[in-house]
Amino acid sequence: MKSRKLLMIVNPRAGKNKSRSPLFNAAAALSQAGYLLSIHLTSAPGDAAETAWREGGRYDAVVAVGGDGTLNEVVSGLVRLRRPPLLGYLPQGSTNDFAASLHISSDPVEAAAAIARNVPRLLDVGFWNGRSFLYVASFGAFTRTSYAAPQNAKNALGHFAYILEGMKDLSTLRPYRVRLTADGETLDGEYLFGAVCNSTSIGGLMKLDPERVVLDDGLFEILLVPSPKTAADLQSLVHALLNQQYDSQGLVFRHVSSIHLETEEDLPWSLDGEYAPSAPAVDIENHRQALTMLL
Repeated sequence: MKSRKLLMIVNPRAGKNKSRSPLFNAAAALSQAGYLLSIHLTSAPGDAAETAWREGGRYDAVVAVGGDGTLNEVVSGLVRLRRPPLLGYLPQGSTNDFAASLHISSDPVEAAAAIARNVPRLLDVGFWNGRSFLYVASFGAFTRTSYAAPQNAKNALGHFAYILEGMKDLSTLRPYRVRLTADGETLDGEYLFGAVCNSTSIGGLMKLDPERVVLDDGLFEILLVPSPKTAADLQSLVHALLNQQYDSQGLVFRHVSSIHLETEEDLPWSLDGEYAPSAPAVDIENHRQALTMLL
């Protein structure tokens, strides 16, 4: 039987305070499952994407080891390949939103065991003005939090680091005027927050009902939080968000395949927790079942 080749792309900075012993055990488990392992340690931003693109085609599987940002980079490299290899993920970050959606264990040995079982699952991939993302593209309130929280704070405090960083944004909480067309429907208004996602968790701060999120159906879930006019409106919005009542209190929740957004505002974005600069026009497309993941 021909041995399968597997490339582990490891971000050594992610989860820096965690013990490395489980990673060695995870590598051993994959080796015992019949994989010939190669390990690449990233050295700079963009290295994971470049390595996945340059080397990924030589392997049967590529495993991202790090946080959601590392996974995003690996995906961005793999989707450039004509025939991308299977994708695996050993989450080592501080929030690991996408891993939570897929019920991937934060224990590297358990996650490696799942990869070794070789059960494939198709996944949609999003493209934001041509730049890929796997689970969320967001703007507005708390979006800055996902990429601005310092890495040492993420390592030390985990999910709480995002909340602390998000609190700094409260004083500058402001609406953004956008005009958005999604599958033929036009929405024109002021919004505090917007997310185009393929996940049950957004920034570790908001949750979507797993029964309403299908990861390979060619559709995104879009959530828009309108700017409240009164204190009572704000209270109602907060209540709706906390209780996942996304069809009430003025919230906009849709299942769509593509989005075109225009704005005259300075509107930075976050793609899987990574910064994306403001653009006057943004096109977001869903490439259905673009990757296959081992779970």
